Amino acid sequence: MESLFNHIERFVKLDGKIKTQIRSISKVKILEKGTVLIKQNQANVKSTYFVVDGCIRSYYTDDNAKEHTVQFSVKDNWISDYMSLYTDERASLTIECISDVTLIEASIFDIEEIFKKFPLLETYHRSNLQMNLVKLNRRILNLLHLSANERYKLFLEYYKGLDQFALNLHIASYLGITQQSLSRIRASKV
Repeated sequence: MESLFNHIERFVKLDGKIKTQIRSISKVKILEKGTVLIKQNQANVKSTYFVVDGCIRSYYTDDNAKEHTVQFSVKDNWISDYMSLYTDERASLTIECISDVTLIEASIFDIEEIFKKFPLLETYHRSNLQMNLVKLNRRILNLLHLSANERYKLFLEYYKGLDQFALNLHIASYLGITQQSLSRIRASKV
């Protein structure tokens, strides 16, 4: 829980009462690599996850069974299928642990209730959402105008060490390139 508290306190100051409430709605889980948290087309997505340690990947599987990695979530990041979480639509993404993971799970209903009791946490939530919106927009723009080499370089900077346990197909799909292109890029860096 300290990891989550430290993350929140980068935005707002927490007192003992707020920490107690956060603990009461949080479930700490240790999960093995390969554990699926949300399955594409799943109904009733109601949880969000804060990564304490490890890495989680979200991806979309198209009609040809090709996976498209949307996001990696590493230490001190949140992940869920937010479209499903906030619209009650079926999940559009699969969310899977790609390493052993320690995470904190919270239900969206409990989070909304804690916001009512402690509006200060809404400030944190808004700030966190704003940061994630900027990251998402930056990712979209990078896909549109940067070369594959430039995208790979940014990937290595942003996700230090992730390339050591993420599969090449995950990284390539995140970058919007083939595995062969990723291999050529890596070979040219040697």
